[in-house]
Amino acid sequence: MIFDFHSHTTFSDGELIISELVRHAKFVGYTGIAVTDHGDHSNIDLVIPRIVKAAAKLSTGFDIIVIPGIELTHIPPIHIAELVKESRKLGAKIVLMHGEVITEPVCAGTNLAAINAGVDILAHPGLLSVKEAKLAAQKGIHIEITSRRGGCLTNGHVANLARKYSVPLIINSDTHAPSDLLSAEKYYQVALGAGLSPAEFKNVCKNAQSLAERVLK
Repeated sequence: MIFDFHSHTTFSDGELIISELVRHAKFVGYTGIAVTDHGDHSNIDLVIPRIVKAAAKLSTGFDIIVIPGIELTHIPPIHIAELVKESRKLGAKIVLMHGEVITEPVCAGTNLAAINAGVDILAHPGLLSVKEAKLAAQKGIHIEITSRRGGCLTNGHVANLARKYSVPLIINSDTHAPSDLLSAEKYYQVALGAGLSPAEFKNVCKNAQSLAERVLK
């Protein structure tokens, strides 16, 4: 059972329109996928309602759970909380924050502001701090282990902090192309590559299941 909460379409920098992405995900064996295109002040009012509309049609049409969402990206930390609230009002059931990945010039303070704002998932958080890890655990914010190049460079660091401070982890693909989608074997390999044990991998799967159930209520 694979839930992937991080993917992109032609609404941002992905290669496929939503129907193509969802069909590929179903073919690979996904139980559910969240469509989380990049968003900021300029486009969330356009992108989110369209993802919501498509998700409803495709969930029944392809017999796969499709969750409408957004990945707030390169937002000044002082504006993150307002955009999280606006995204939810527009219909996003999953709100990701584009975290402080070490391969991009993401503003310092983004991780902390996102956790304080109550995002569902902090994506590719880079060199997550102890303070951020503790706060994420306290607030039940999921931290991403990613298969995406660049973002995966700090997976081991993130996994170690999560283990130490009981932070809920999620494995995501950050899909931009159909080849990025994860087979069940690859999903498991990403976990092992981050240093997770088989028992910890089972907990990640439980986290994904419970998160999907919560946001779809």
